[in-house]
Amino acid sequence: MKFPAPVRTGGRAFGQAGIRPLKNKRMKTKNNLKSLDQFVDEQYGKRGTKKRDRFETGFEAFKLGFLLQQARIEKGLTQEQLAEKIGTNKGYISKVENNIKDVRISTLQKIVELGLGGHLQLSIKI
Repeated sequence: MKFPAPVRTGGRAFGQAGIRPLKNKRMKTKNNLKSLDQFVDEQYGKRGTKKRDRFETGFEAFKLGFLLQQARIEKGLTQEQLAEKIGTNKGYISKVENNIKDVRISTLQKIVELGLGGHLQLSIKI
């Protein structure tokens, strides 16, 4: 099942069913930025709470694309530059980042290692 990424609209985020809209917050200045983990902790509580578990369940569906996008931006690359590094096109990178296209593990490894200069680690929780 695929869920769209929350869209920031008028101070509220809409996305998965069962997740309440975010509280209206003032824009943060560059010196007052929060990490994604800090933001999620504030909005949905610490890991292990019911509210956080509901959020995590829905969030898993689009987290991979978001993580790739954030890593690409952190490296200062455009989608086109990343695509060129791994031998694909900008449209493919966009679809992966926006969770429109599923990505094979081998392709994910290529994106992370060749394109972003990182190391892919996978884990399975049982």
